[in-house]
Amino acid sequence: MTSALDIARDLIRCASVTPQDEGALDVVGRHLASAGFTIERVTFSAPGTPDIDNLYARIGTGSPCLMFAGHTDVVPPGDTTQWRFPPFSAQIADDMLWGRGAVDMKGGLAASMAAAIAYVRTHDMTKGSIAFLVTGDEEGPAVNGTVKLLDWAKARGQNFDHCILGEPTNPEALGDMLKIGRRGSLTGRLVVHGKQGHVGYPHLADNPIDALVAILAALKSKPLDAGTAHFDASNLEITSVDVGNGATNVIPGAARAVFNIRFNDLWTPESLRAEIEQRVRAAAPQARLDLAFDPTNAVAFLTTPGPFVDLVANAIAAETGRRPQLSTTGGTSDARFIQAFCPVVEFGLVGATMHGIDERTRIADLAQLSSIYQRAMAAYFA
Repeated sequence: MTSALDIARDLIRCASVTPQDEGALDVVGRHLASAGFTIERVTFSAPGTPDIDNLYARIGTGSPCLMFAGHTDVVPPGDTTQWRFPPFSAQIADDMLWGRGAVDMKGGLAASMAAAIAYVRTHDMTKGSIAFLVTGDEEGPAVNGTVKLLDWAKARGQNFDHCILGEPTNPEALGDMLKIGRRGSLTGRLVVHGKQGHVGYPHLADNPIDALVAILAALKSKPLDAGTAHFDASNLEITSVDVGNGATNVIPGAARAVFNIRFNDLWTPESLRAEIEQRVRAAAPQARLDLAFDPTNAVAFLTTPGPFVDLVANAIAAETGRRPQLSTTGGTSDARFIQAFCPVVEFGLVGATMHGIDERTRIADLAQLSSIYQRAMAAYFA
């Protein structure tokens, strides 16, 4: 029997820092093919972005189709001398598996693969199907990965009824949290133009910092909203303020700021842009400024609690003894693309060490997560 630990170690040994694959998708394909899954590899390209290899696997042709989604790419390990073990050695110590991706999310992907392999070897798949959608572009630009793979699958008549994404979701212990949605993300860039001059002769200059401070205060002083039943209040954070001034006796000619908003389902990117533009102009009506927003594909979404959410939550509770909190917190994930094709929930490992030095997961959690996925499949296809 192929275990989640075995697959996770195989995956971690591939140094698949975005956009490099380093054999990680070969590992996925080899394990799933051994259980009868049909494997297809697809590479997508776009100007100014790296080519990305992706994998689609499926067993069965009937409905319903339960999809597992995930990614094999990881963030850079940072200073490898600070790691207890080499980050791509997949060492086992202290009842834990150590390595980059152990949590985010090679461990979660391995658990879903082990569960699916075990399930299809003991169940008839003529009345339903299981699919895997795996990309190498989640930690990067997310341009040539899941979003294009979903369109590719749809164009070939591949339909999905529900999806489980194995991103790390639990704050402290397996069973803490099941994500049923995500907030959107919008980044704004503001430049206020002034006139450079000597601080001793302010009447000959125009200090842009004054207007910038007033604008940023206005953006922060009034809440965007009070939240909803399933979402926290939208939140704006100023992430950079810069005037590029190396002198103490010079009024700068321009002042810049960058901010990011994590917003709930009360907003669209369009309505949020309009609100920010109104606040900026009201705070500094005479200022000469440029306000621009980065392109975004991160829109708030919610998988409404119901039978599918209950099915997964019940599987988690049965295996862990914990009823998971239904949450929409955290950053963005590829679930934002999947939700346009089918309802999606996210449940994976404990995320305390993700993206950090000495990323690691409890070996017992890997096995238990795989059991949760297998229990969910059994209920889904019952």
